Amino acid sequence: MASPQQMRRGDLGRKYSVMATPGREGQQIQAGIYAGRAIGVFTSGGDSQGMNSAVRAVVRMGSYLGCKTYYIKEGYQGMVDGGDYIVEATWASSSGIMQLGGTVIGSARCKDFREIEGRLKAAQNLIERKILSLVVIGGDGSLTGANIFRQEWPTLLQKLFEAGRITNEQFQECGHLNIVGMVGSIDNDFCGTDMTIGTDTALHRIMESVDTISTTASSHQRAFVLEVMGRHCGYLALVGALATEADWVFIPEWPPEDGWEDTLCNKLSAERATGQRLNVILVAEGSIDRHGKPITANQIKDLLTDRLKYDTRVTVLGHVQRGGSPTAFDRILGARMGAESVLALMDATPDTPACVISLDGNEAVRVPLMQCVERTKNVQNAMNEGNFEEAVRLRGKSFQNNLATYRLLSKLQPPKKTADESSKGKRFAIMNIGAPACGMNAVVRSFVRLSLAQGYTVLGIHDSFDGLLYGRVKPMSWTEVQGWSGRGGSLLGTRKVLASKYGIDKIAEKMKEYDISGLVIVGGFEAYHSALQLTEARKDHDAFCIPILVIPCTISNNVPGSDFSLGADTALNEITDICDRIKQSATGTKRRVFVVETMGGYCGYLATMSGLAGGADAAYVFEDKFSITDLRDDVFHLKNKILNAGVQRGLVLRNELANAHYTTDFIEQLFSEEGKGVFTCRKNVLGHMQQGGVPSVFDRNYGTKLAAKAVPWMAQQVKEYTQENGKVFTNTPTTASLLGMRKRHMEFSPLQELAKGTDFEHRLPEDQWWLKLRPLLRILAKHTETGYVSETIPEGVVDLEELDEY
Repeated sequence: MASPQQMRRGDLGRKYSVMATPGREGQQIQAGIYAGRAIGVFTSGGDSQGMNSAVRAVVRMGSYLGCKTYYIKEGYQGMVDGGDYIVEATWASSSGIMQLGGTVIGSARCKDFREIEGRLKAAQNLIERKILSLVVIGGDGSLTGANIFRQEWPTLLQKLFEAGRITNEQFQECGHLNIVGMVGSIDNDFCGTDMTIGTDTALHRIMESVDTISTTASSHQRAFVLEVMGRHCGYLALVGALATEADWVFIPEWPPEDGWEDTLCNKLSAERATGQRLNVILVAEGSIDRHGKPITANQIKDLLTDRLKYDTRVTVLGHVQRGGSPTAFDRILGARMGAESVLALMDATPDTPACVISLDGNEAVRVPLMQCVERTKNVQNAMNEGNFEEAVRLRGKSFQNNLATYRLLSKLQPPKKTADESSKGKRFAIMNIGAPACGMNAVVRSFVRLSLAQGYTVLGIHDSFDGLLYGRVKPMSWTEVQGWSGRGGSLLGTRKVLASKYGIDKIAEKMKEYDISGLVIVGGFEAYHSALQLTEARKDHDAFCIPILVIPCTISNNVPGSDFSLGADTALNEITDICDRIKQSATGTKRRVFVVETMGGYCGYLATMSGLAGGADAAYVFEDKFSITDLRDDVFHLKNKILNAGVQRGLVLRNELANAHYTTDFIEQLFSEEGKGVFTCRKNVLGHMQQGGVPSVFDRNYGTKLAAKAVPWMAQQVKEYTQENGKVFTNTPTTASLLGMRKRHMEFSPLQELAKGTDFEHRLPEDQWWLKLRPLLRILAKHTETGYVSETIPEGVVDLEELDEY
């Protein structure tokens, strides 16, 4: 692997760019080619959900490559103490841990490692086991300590040799130590990665707590002030506030202006005047005012109680945020980072700088460790100096976008009677098409309020085209959408039918009747296809010559133009939770294999990603053809696993349309017959459970930000294409687009361009990024593979500011 190039920058805090080296995920890697090498893995600092998934991936990728892998228990303390604290890991010993919170190999503070004698003991313990490659999972302090240890290694080696504590052979063979880091921290305070392991789960704990508290707060007309973790980083509080529609958030990076007490009280009073029965305020534990004075939850409670006479309560979430089973996102993130860390160690040379495995959009990349640590420290330095704008900038583009979206929504006021000329008389319509998916309501809420605040009328079209044709269309109000972000399903109602089924002519008549100036369609493949049909009918119907925007929302994640569709994250969590319970059942009954059918149409995204998150043995999908030979081999794999590996259960996922002949029933019967005497087999068809549930933090936040992006786009199109008679007319291809996320950017893609890369027969995009992760699933399940192939990115400079997108 080429050494990462140095970060180019001018004055401190001005411009940060870093050469992020693509991972080995895009290359063929033969099994067993690194036989004889040893790897140590340990967790250090505060625990975070998803660490166990990372540990499991290190062990299993190491095993695949032929390496010996050792658990170093209790962090640096175990490295110093040696003995039973450093034990060889087996494939079976890493089984059944990825759904557990915390870290099963322990983490502890270690004063001994700070002293030279402690580091000498640690080095000796590693040398005795020929561990010259370390995977460090922890925060910036733990990673910095490991890098110092790596730099000291030659000196430590020399002292051990001179003291007779290692042999000359050991001295010659163990000349250098390589380390690779993964950031395990719920705070997401490390600059250089989109997300740290554990952040998504911590956000879920916050979201669940606020949702729970909101019911009692509403019942008694109370205000609640919740303190959340994050040390000196406000990410958890900020994103938690966006996801839960909190009334106010205090974060250290952006203290409130002087006089905030009056502003807060006035805002809450105005909200109560509109009939709102509760108020929620989130406070990051390190919050300060513009003068550096701490702002505490109790201080805010006293303010609301004394000045507004509100019944106000304080809840400190504390370590609840660190607990619980990891989300699907954190499990997959840990698995990918863990596998890539092993590959990075195998590539390392004595001259390779220490790197940290980062998430860059959809790619696992290697970023120079100390450059990221330096910038992380500079954030705190900027806050100490009162330079809060610089602190926000250094946090990265995602943090800036989240803050901007929150400030935009929090400052919105119900519309006044007057409106400027550009919006006066203009009507935006919004509707849902396709199967219901979590996130639909978050989009509608934000779109309605942002549009109303700018003076536009928003028509809610209920029940898709049914509602349009039969008159279920009505203006939406400010208060009507209160609390919608946290509601599952589609409160507008939705139908899974294409526009052409209703008749394009009839739809055009109704669009003209309601004088619609712009149309937003939120939904899945049917929404995309219907919008395309309306666009293609522009030549015949002026009613469709208006801005048309599609926002992808489907659990299947099969809409072209976006790496992620709203609803898919919530569905993945639902499937993962169900698979956990199924595996628990299998553990209780012993020697049982479950075949689980997931939704997704022809798209295998849910089966593949939930297979990674749930530790499945196989995931059968339409895009990756399989035969009876593959099924036979998987039976052999399961037999060997149960008889010889000491794991008494199996889990196989199948996408609902993976194969017309190898159905879920067929696979269950085949496995039952061929597994006789070794295991029994059961099937589960998850069905519509995958569509239900409470929207995840990602889907709430993503939906909110999509709407915040959609309204300015729609307003600009309307302004640009309004004719002298006041009517909107446009047949430009770019005015019929889909808004989605590609890599880390939200982009508008013309529908007619997307159609060129769409398989309409199977309702799939021709290019799907997640397919390159499928070999990783089989490697982690101990299948015999010939090579590991996954995604890659083109080499080039990646702006460190952009490595933060949530």
